[in-house]
Amino acid sequence: MEHKGLSLNLKIWRQKNNKDKGKMVDYKVTGISPDMSFLEMLDILNEQLIKKGDEPVAFDHDCREGICGMCSLYINGRPHGTWEGTTTCQLHMRAFKDGETIYIEPWRAKAFPVVKDLAVDRSAFDRIIQAGGYVSINTGVTVDANEIPIGKAVADKAFDAATCIGCGACVAACKNASAMLFVSAKVSQLALLPQGKEERKMRVERMVAQMDEEGFGACTNTGACEAECPKGISLENIARLNREYYVAKVTSDNL
Repeated sequence: MEHKGLSLNLKIWRQKNNKDKGKMVDYKVTGISPDMSFLEMLDILNEQLIKKGDEPVAFDHDCREGICGMCSLYINGRPHGTWEGTTTCQLHMRAFKDGETIYIEPWRAKAFPVVKDLAVDRSAFDRIIQAGGYVSINTGVTVDANEIPIGKAVADKAFDAATCIGCGACVAACKNASAMLFVSAKVSQLALLPQGKEERKMRVERMVAQMDEEGFGACTNTGACEAECPKGISLENIARLNREYYVAKVTSDNL
């Protein structure tokens, strides 16, 4: 017998722009396959809304492969939904039951203003990277990776930090909307490698200063950021960020 698919009740945050008050709006979708991704389900909802002449729901998406970090949705009270180590685009509808009510909201943080509906402006992350998350030294001719003298343990830690996709789930999960996990990952991936040590003091000072300027809150030390990070970025990076910042400050030429 042919399966009719899931019938779901959706409560979605609708907001025209950052100045609009916004509200939760009820929708119902039927015939949703358990094999669909969460974003495909929203695509179907939007197709139905457009056919009725209604305004479709705005949400961020790009690669739909868990790489770009664009799919920033707060689903049933958790960033990216209930599956651990999963972005919204990798969350499938088999995670939900027929007839279930799903609450869908945008990231909520002062530094992430709502653009429209579920889409938020995360350019604050870009400005933090621009403040110091780069290597400016002349590295010369590119050599084979195996010829660069970096210990495997160090290389592994740098690679683990570099897997951060900048989705902002850490900010959304934190009650203070802290960006410490994101910033620490970007600082760590460069501070651990020889190519990044030339600017390590300047880098951490500038990136932390920009983070504060953007309006992100202080670290709560509760670990919600690590728990909700789809890439499993470790709190160890925050400890490293604090050490890097302390060393930079106590050895600063301005003292």
